[in-house]
Amino acid sequence: MIDLLFAGVAIVLLLAAGYWVRGRGGHRPTGTWAMAALLVSFALAFASYVSFVEAAAESVVPGVGRLLSNSFTLAAATSVLAFMLQLNLEPDQARRSIRVRVLFLGISVAGMTALFAAGQLNDDSPQLYALYVLIYITYLGVTAKDFGAQTWKQAKHSRRKSQRVGLRITAAGCLFALLYAAYKVFGLVSIGLELNLLPHGVRCSTPISPVRCVFSVTAPALAVLLITVGLTLPAVAWPFSQFLRRRWESRSFAALAPLWEAVTGATPEVVLTVAGGGVPGDADGDADDADDSDFLLHRRVIEINDGGLALRPHRSPRVQENAERAVAARGLAGTPEGDAIVEAAILRAAVHAKKTGGEPRPQPAPPASGAASRAGNLRAETEWLLLVAHAYAQDETARTATDDAADELAPSGTDQQA
Repeated sequence: MIDLLFAGVAIVLLLAAGYWVRGRGGHRPTGTWAMAALLVSFALAFASYVSFVEAAAESVVPGVGRLLSNSFTLAAATSVLAFMLQLNLEPDQARRSIRVRVLFLGISVAGMTALFAAGQLNDDSPQLYALYVLIYITYLGVTAKDFGAQTWKQAKHSRRKSQRVGLRITAAGCLFALLYAAYKVFGLVSIGLELNLLPHGVRCSTPISPVRCVFSVTAPALAVLLITVGLTLPAVAWPFSQFLRRRWESRSFAALAPLWEAVTGATPEVVLTVAGGGVPGDADGDADDADDSDFLLHRRVIEINDGGLALRPHRSPRVQENAERAVAARGLAGTPEGDAIVEAAILRAAVHAKKTGGEPRPQPAPPASGAASRAGNLRAETEWLLLVAHAYAQDETARTATDDAADELAPSGTDQQA
C-alpha cells in the first residue's frame, strides 16, 4: 500500500509538471520552469521511496536511497524559492537570488554526500548521521517557513479567488512540511544524545503504522500534495473559469435575443454597428463581424438598455400599476422576479405604443429599481435583463400588458378617426 502511495504521488507530480511545461494557449507564465523543477524534484523524491526503485539503487550503493530522496527534496525546496523569487522580484534581482540559492543547494548536497560517505566508512556513525540530518532539515525547514509565510501573505492580496484558495492550500502544505521538519529535529536530538527514541530500520507498512509514520511518511506526502495542488490550482482553474464564463456569455446572448428583437424593432436607431457597417448580432444570436462572447454580450446589453431609454416616454404608469397589483397577488412583490415582471410589462406596452404611433406620456413610469447599483456591472445587468427577457416572453402578466396599452390608446385613436 505504501508503494502505491509513493508511486501515485510521483505520477501525479510528473503529470502536473508536464501541464506546466507545455504552456497554456502559447503562453508560459512567470516561474514556469521553477515550478516544473519543483514538481519533478518532488516526483523523483517520492519515486526513490518505492521499494523496487530503492532496492535497485541500494544494490549499487547501500543506503543511497535516503541520500537521493533528501537531495531531490532539497532541490524541490530550492525550486519553491525560485518560483517565489521570480514572482516577487525584478528579473535581474530574482536571477541573482536564485543563483545564491542554487549555490547553497550545491553546498548542502555536497555536505550531505560527504557525510553519507563518511558514515558508510564508519559503520553508520550516529554522530555523522546527526550532522547529515542537521544540514537537510535546516535547509528544508527554513525554506518551508519562508515560503509558507510568503504564500499566506500573498493570499490576502490576490484578486482571483482561485489564487487565494490555492495559496492558502500551499500554506497548509508548508505547515505539514514544518511538522515533518519538527519530527526530524526530534530524531536529530535523539541521535545526537544517543537516546534511541526512534528505532532505525523499521519500515512503514501503512501511512499511519507505526505511529511515527504519520510524521515520517504521511506529513511529507500531504505537504507535497497540498503544495502541488495549491500552486497548480490557479493554472487549472483559470482556463476552466474562462470556459464557464464564455459559455454563460454565449447562452445569455442567445437568451436575450427575443427581448433585443422586440426593443430594437421599435427603436432600430439604437443598434450599434461594427467596422464595415455590419450589425454585431442578428436575430438567431450569430455574429458575422466578431466572435468574442464578452464583446457581443456587452453590445447586446447596451442596445437593450439604449432601447429602453428611447422607449422611456412611452412607459405607461397604468400598465405599471396593473402589473404591480398582479405581482403582489402572486406574492412576488419586492422580489427580483416580481420587479422583472413589472419591467417586462412596461416594456411590452412601450414597444406596442411606439410601433402604433402612441403619443409620449406626460409623466412616464419611472425606471426599474436597482439601475444605479447595476451600472457598469455586466454580469449584474445581464442577470437582470435575463429575468426581464424571461418574463417578457413567458409571463402572462407581461404578455397582457399590450391589452392595457391598447385600452389607453383607444380614446386617442377614436378622436383621430373622428
